[in-house]
Parts: sequence; structure tokens; C-alpha cells
Amino acid sequence: MKKKIAALTVVLSMVLAMVLTGCGGSSGKLVLNVYNWGEYISDGSDGTLDTIRAFEDWYEETYGTPVTVNYTTYPSNEDMYNKLSNGAVSYDVIIPSDYMIARMAEEGLLQPLNFDNIPNYQYINESFHGLYYDPEDMYSVPYTYGIVGVIYDANKVDEADVGGWDLMWNEKYAGDILQYNNSRDAFGTAMYKLGIDVNTNDKAEWERAADELINQRPLVKSYVMDEIFNMMESGEAAIGSYYAGDYFIMRDAQAEHIDLQFYYPEQTNFFVDAMCIPTCAQNKELAEIFINYMLSEEAGIANAEYISYACPNRLVYENEQYIQDMGEDVIEILYPELGDFSEKYNQYAYRNLTPEMLDYLNTLWENLKIN
Repeated sequence: MKKKIAALTVVLSMVLAMVLTGCGGSSGKLVLNVYNWGEYISDGSDGTLDTIRAFEDWYEETYGTPVTVNYTTYPSNEDMYNKLSNGAVSYDVIIPSDYMIARMAEEGLLQPLNFDNIPNYQYINESFHGLYYDPEDMYSVPYTYGIVGVIYDANKVDEADVGGWDLMWNEKYAGDILQYNNSRDAFGTAMYKLGIDVNTNDKAEWERAADELINQRPLVKSYVMDEIFNMMESGEAAIGSYYAGDYFIMRDAQAEHIDLQFYYPEQTNFFVDAMCIPTCAQNKELAEIFINYMLSEEAGIANAEYISYACPNRLVYENEQYIQDMGEDVIEILYPELGDFSEKYNQYAYRNLTPEMLDYLNTLWENLKIN
């Protein structure tokens, strides 16, 4: 979807941040700890804008005080949640997906935002306000959005076999199929394939999905997250489900003998990833300044172009140069004509499951992986 940004205009007081390994310790330095997905911010490679360094320079120029951003990455929502909920680490800014935001807010792991420090929030498209995971828009600022699809190597996969989730269960491609290495997304592929509500509380339906994943297991080359990039780009695998934006990264880096293509199954996951501040954050105001900067036009466009995800910020998706730079084929996939986003989102997005269902899902997943 979209994202947008304007120049920062509010003068904010500085707060001393802490370098820490848990929720307590302090070194007295002005430090911001950011925790994000891999390959999910413009980092200066290939001539792109290094948005982290740009923020540091902008902050020192604006406030007269240097700041250091410690930037680390995680492979999945569940990995990030486990580390934060255990209290072993602390971060000032995190970028979870919608269902995880709902869970963390319910468990008291997120702080309400002070939007006086985030004036660029005004540029977030109205369709992204009041969504189920943050109905009062208290805890999150949308960063990107997207739709899950299937990536395949057209040099190995017959065109007649593509179009739905069945491709990932096609025995013809045994040993060439990749599956998600996290429970929610892996079960999602099976549930969308079977027409099961991905947010059901019916254990029998989850068991049906587990059986479908068990049936798929002999065909799966590997269960992956970020590893999918190298495996698809090199031709080590030919089929995998992943997020639309990442497809373009893989396509741009594919080997000469690879022809990666992409499609959306009729039923699939719609998602929003958003910037949040966990309760363990040591520097909330500085975190809000950082979030606002990521909503500036320069940073927003740089991030959207680098990660190739749809952006809910008007300063990005209405920018003619951004549209031209991305190219018509990319824009058509990132911003498809799929009707009203909120309608599709409400139908297919993951919801926060009850603790009982989460425990049951994790049990099914562990049994699948162990066996």
C-alpha cells in the first residue's frame, strides 16, 4: 500500500538512550536500538540511500547531538516475539506484522505512541486507519503492506501447473519446493489451499491443515525464511511462497539460467507491517522521532524502492518519480486491482489467535517439524 512523508517540523526534546542487553542497563550514550526484518530497509547498497546513516546525520544537524542507531534483524514475527517477551533484550523500535501487533498489545508489550512526535502520520492512507490489529491507532504506524504469492522458475515449472496453491503440493516438483519455516505462514498456505478460515478456533480444521502439510513434507526441499532468497536466485529450488516485494529482489539477483515469475492465488494472505515501540524501550521519544523520519519523503521512497513492498504513505505512492523508477510491471504487482484493500484484508489477514489456539498450533507445528 502506501506510505508517505513530509519534512519534520516539530522540535522535540532529546532523551538519553541506553545501550543495553536487557531492560535495565545503561551506558549513558544517545543510542537507538532498532529491530527489523532482514532486507527490510534501504541500507546504502548499490547506490541507495542509507536511511539509518541519513537519520543519524539529520538528527545531529537538527538537534546538535550525535545519535547512534544499533540496527539488528530477525527472521520471523515469532522469533522477535520470543526474544522480547522473554525480557532478554530491549529495542526502541520494532516492525512486527499485524497479527503480532495485536498479540503484543494485548499482552502489554507495546507502548501507546505520542503522535505529536509523529506529524508525518497524516500521510498514511485512510484505508490503513482503524484496522483490527490496532483499532484505535494507538500502537502502530504502517510501514509496508502486501500480499503473499507464489514464486516459481518458469524454466522448470510448466505454465499449466501455476495459478493456485496446488503448485506447492505438485509431486512433479518434489525436492524443488520450499515451505515457510514459521508456523503461521506455513499453515496459512495449507489453509488457503483447503479453503479453511486461517483464524478458526476449530481444532479439527487446524488438524486438517497439519495433515496437508504432512502430505507436502516429502516434496519439500527445505523449510526457510530469508534463505529463500539465495535458493531461488541460484536455482537450488524452483517453487516457494513469499511476499510480493521480495520477489523483485530475487528476480533482480537471479542467475542467468533462472526465470523467476510470480502470481497471487485467489485466496492468500494480506498483511500490514508497522512500526511500534515495545514497553521495554529505553528511549521512547527518540524512537518516535525515528518513526517520523521514516515517514519523510526521502526516507520513505528510498525504503519502498529498496525493499519493493507496497507503501501506505501518500508521499511515496503518489510520487511520479517513484512510479517511474519502479516500473509498470512492478507497480502492477505491488498495487493490484483487487478491490477495496480493507475488504480483502479483513477477509484474509491473520488475526491474533487465542492463547489456547496458539499453544495448539505450536504443538502441531513442532510435531510436524520433529517427525
